[in-house]
Amino acid sequence: MSRSIRVERRLDAPVEAVFEILADHAGYDRFGGIRRAELLRPGTSDRNGVGALRRVTIGPFTFDEEITAYEPPSRLDYLIVKLNLPYEHEGGSIRLGPADGGGTDAIWTSTFEIPIRLGGVAERAFALVFARGFDKTLEKAGELAAEAPPAPA
Repeated sequence: MSRSIRVERRLDAPVEAVFEILADHAGYDRFGGIRRAELLRPGTSDRNGVGALRRVTIGPFTFDEEITAYEPPSRLDYLIVKLNLPYEHEGGSIRLGPADGGGTDAIWTSTFEIPIRLGGVAERAFALVFARGFDKTLEKAGELAAEAPPAPA
């Protein structure tokens, strides 16, 4: 049975700046726990866009994720296609939009399954860890975006 995660956060930064930070694999080491991130294959229309294949190392885990939707500045979807443990990913999505009163409303979702005996126990544990990680990543992206100089008009 699949497990879904949904994290919502309001960020005090412009949508465009938040999107740029979250889409830029090269800057992922700014996020807690991420030891390394590299681009294995660039996207078709944008370096970090649809078709991009990124390898990310977090603690003992290394995973490859493919970007499946790239709609600046509002949507970034991905699919984990390889992980160094039994794991089936149905997809993840980061949605960004303008918040009432300024800033950004962010929603990060992900659905996965761990196809092993006692996988449900592992899924619950991973869901908690992932949700905390998504929340911390969004928080840091908001902080970095708020510090970034405004884009030229």
